[in-house]
Amino acid sequence: MRFIRAIIIIFLVMFVADIARYFVYPDVGRLVDENPAKTAFMEDREAEWLQEGLLDKKIRQRWVPLKKISPNLVKAVLIAEDDKFWQHGGFDYQAIERAIEKNILAKKFKMGGSTISQQLAKNLYLSASKNPVRKIKEAILTWRIEKTLSKRRILELYVNVAEWGDGIFGIGEASRHYYGVAPSGLSGQQAAKLASVLPNPIRYSPVGSSPYVRARSRIIYAIMQRRGIIVPGYQEVMSLPADTTAVDSVVVGIPESLINDVLSADSSATDQGGADGGSGEGTSGVPPAENSGKPKTP
Repeated sequence: MRFIRAIIIIFLVMFVADIARYFVYPDVGRLVDENPAKTAFMEDREAEWLQEGLLDKKIRQRWVPLKKISPNLVKAVLIAEDDKFWQHGGFDYQAIERAIEKNILAKKFKMGGSTISQQLAKNLYLSASKNPVRKIKEAILTWRIEKTLSKRRILELYVNVAEWGDGIFGIGEASRHYYGVAPSGLSGQQAAKLASVLPNPIRYSPVGSSPYVRARSRIIYAIMQRRGIIVPGYQEVMSLPADTTAVDSVVVGIPESLINDVLSADSSATDQGGADGGSGEGTSGVPPAENSGKPKTP
């Protein structure tokens, strides 16, 4: 009996130590002025390719300073993944509460509700696992990242390490791969499509024919217009459905009423699957993408 008790105590001590080490390790402070050469998700992707015998596949990434990235892309990502980014301290408690309620109803631990800061912590240092232990580690790292880095730096890191396709990491590579332009030249619609594939860039492509991507990107783009974030060109305006939504509902963040206005202004969005997306990690009111369970990109 004593032996079993000793084993249990040792196990508990190791368990607590494994979690506690994330209060000091890794050195988050290096991220202030140092760009990570490789992330945990990149390593997971390489291990996956090795297991599948895909020895010729390589990680593709181009690092781009935030000042050289189109504001269209930055705003589209915030709308799609974390509309409270500038206000919260790393955690969106309302989104977490909603995610827990959905988990209880689904009788599955799918979690969700992650902010961009949480997604960055996971992408840099952890795995795609959704078990409670990983979420605790993620919370500790998120707290440290928010205490150490500026919001601008967090956002710069995120858009540069997020996966935007199979092995395509960072917006520098993604913008050229999908649209043949530098990140600074992304249009509003291109940015909305790129943001729409998060957090499941393996399943969805911004240039594919997925009804979900079309519907989700249309919603993101419409919100960008209503919030005065972009001034679309003539061709972009003419290609959109008629806009009958009142502009006086525009406020900071993405209220549910604004999402409803966008959907009601274009009923085809719901017809094409925009309201039936699965349980993604983002915290915005935009219908989230279904997570593939593979490493990604908020």
